[in-house]
Amino acid sequence: MSSQNIMVEVAYALPHQQLIIPVHMPPGADAEAAIQASGILQKFPEIDLKVNQIGIFGKLTRLETPLRNLDRVEIYRPLIADPKEVRKQRAADGKIMKKGGGDAPPED
Repeated sequence: MSSQNIMVEVAYALPHQQLIIPVHMPPGADAEAAIQASGILQKFPEIDLKVNQIGIFGKLTRLETPLRNLDRVEIYRPLIADPKEVRKQRAADGKIMKKGGGDAPPED
């Protein structure tokens, strides 16, 4: 490893498991190269970079985005439910939403 390399992390989370893999990359490397170098695609064959979106620190980005030292490349899973539809259904059912989720009794 050259002292000129940058250190980045590649992250992927399942409902009950999170994996963060540190990777040393040459300057100018892009997000896709870091994902490939991390080996995460072999550990999670369900990841399809043509389907799964990626981001850097929670901000959507493209595979060809150049990385900076200490960036965290995140691979996102598809949503299992549309959040807007879930809220709409809760409202139709008369449920009250409070911060933190869950059913709460009405406040007086």
